[in-house]
Amino acid sequence: MGHGHGHGHATASAHHRKRLMIVLPLTLSVLVVQVVGAIMSGSLALLADAGHMATDGAGIALALFAIWIAGKPASARRTFGYQRAEILAAAVNAVLLLGLSGYILVEAVRRFADPEPVGGTIMMVTAAVGLVANGVGLWLLRDGKDESLNLKGAYLEVLGDLLGSVAVLTGAIVIQLTGWVAADALISIVIALLILPRTWKLLREAVDILLEATPRGVDLAEVRKHLLEAPGVTDVHDLHAWTITSGVPVMSAHVVVEEEALTRCGPLLDRLHECLAGHFDVEHSTLQLEPAGHVDHEGARHH
Repeated sequence: MGHGHGHGHATASAHHRKRLMIVLPLTLSVLVVQVVGAIMSGSLALLADAGHMATDGAGIALALFAIWIAGKPASARRTFGYQRAEILAAAVNAVLLLGLSGYILVEAVRRFADPEPVGGTIMMVTAAVGLVANGVGLWLLRDGKDESLNLKGAYLEVLGDLLGSVAVLTGAIVIQLTGWVAADALISIVIALLILPRTWKLLREAVDILLEATPRGVDLAEVRKHLLEAPGVTDVHDLHAWTITSGVPVMSAHVVVEEEALTRCGPLLDRLHECLAGHFDVEHSTLQLEPAGHVDHEGARHH
């Protein structure tokens, strides 16, 4: 049995913790401004954006908690530590956003049918404050979104808020110029529809990891082909690849080798692990070297 590198390295999200710690109070400050503005103006769009901002605050706080708990060391009970907590945080964020979107859509449709008075000036000023704050938050999180689902979740939430602020600002201008207060409900629907597709994608990616699906971009047929090219390797079976958390893919396989190769398994294992790390960016792999015929004594085979 051979192993690649250990699991002691920091998760992708941990490298961006300080930026999240800046974005969180920024988000909560805008939330307070938006709630006050929504109450004073009677704007559903502002209230919807405030609700989204509240979800952002909870999501970012959850992300920070997940980074902390993911950094806790592994134990005999949890051999990969708590790194999967980051993916659970991403999934929770997505579910909260989906629920919020549903609420906004229902309330917006009701208001569209029965428009209520809206203070356009207060709505405009509040939306402008949110736009600036969300722009700063988006800039702070831009580098981490491609490295971690946890960071991606926070980034998408802030992006949704920025687009929401743009929509609210547009609605406020329309109300100021035309007096058409139904624009407030219409903008609320737009905000909800902006949230849904990105949130669904985030949830799908998180569920894929929780179900231990093969990482995106990893072709197991290609992996098997590379392993078979190593001298002395005659077959590869029970090949599995999954993701512990963002940036931490792992792989395991049973590798059938010639009898002679078993006597020099050390160099062969080094070569196989280097192949997986170099070609497929899999730093942690577990490979079982076995002679021909050994598979007949194993239990159920998966691949």
